[in-house]
Order: sequence, then structure tokens, then C-alpha cells
Amino acid sequence: MTTAPDPTSVHAWNLVHAPFTAATWRRTAYALLTLPLGLACIPLALLGAPTARWQRGLVHRFLDPDRTDPAGLPGRPRAGGLPHALLATPLNLVTAFITLYGWSIVPLNLGWPLRAGDDYSDAWGGPTFAGAWAFHAVVGGIGFLLLMPWVVRGLTAVQFRVARSLLS
Repeated sequence: MTTAPDPTSVHAWNLVHAPFTAATWRRTAYALLTLPLGLACIPLALLGAPTARWQRGLVHRFLDPDRTDPAGLPGRPRAGGLPHALLATPLNLVTAFITLYGWSIVPLNLGWPLRAGDDYSDAWGGPTFAGAWAFHAVVGGIGFLLLMPWVVRGLTAVQFRVARSLLS
């Protein structure tokens, strides 16, 4: 007789496992690549380059390929790459900033002793060196390691909706 797994253990496993999945790193790569590609597509679209195809390819390659079709939706006229590049640039800028900042917090806090000065009595977790390092490692390092996959997932879901509405 088999029993269903405990839902709380499944959720805890997903939380701990998420930073180490390929999907998380594909989404992170997409969040970081869309800004430079979108900025490059603005002048290139004005010159007649197939920027919409490039942007659809990026969505198809890095976001869930099972949900996207790089050829677009049949029967609907396609928008060009210029409207998407222009309208998505503010979102791509915010997404890239949050993604870079959030992921950089992890190694900065895990390696806190390498950047800490001589006086750590006022540091969070202080006044002892061990307390300050433990606080930074647990809250800033491990905490952001577990949080960032979900933040990136939410940001790229918004980017996916924008790309789907403007590129298909």
C-alpha cells in the first residue's frame, strides 16, 4: 500500500531544490540577456533586421519551450521586434537589475569575512565575529539563495506575457 507524500515535505523540497535546477538558471540567463538584446534590437529593427524572430527565439530557448512557439500564433498578425524592444525595455531593465543584485547578495554574504573590516561590533549579528558571519551567511547568503529562484520566476513570467502579447 502506497501513501501520498506529505504536501509540506514536497513544498520544502521544492524550496530547497529550486536554486539548483536548470530551469532556474535558464530563467536567470533570460532575465539578464533580454536587456542587451532588446537595446540592440532597437536600432537593428529600424534597419530592417529580423529582430522579432531573434526575440521570439530567445523566449523559446530560455523560457519553457513547451509553452512557447517560436513561429508565433497562427492566424494572428505579428508585431515587429521594434514595439517589443521599446515597450519591454523598462521591464527588462528592472528585471536585470533585480536579478543581478539579488544573486550577487548570495556570494557577498557567504563570503562576508572577506569583505568585513576590522570592526564588526556594529555589524548585523555582532558584536562577535562568529555571530556576524553566521547572520550574514544564513539571512543574506542562504536566505537569498532560496528566495531568488522565485523572484526570477515571477519576473520572467511577466516578461513572458509581454513577449507573448507583443511578438505573437
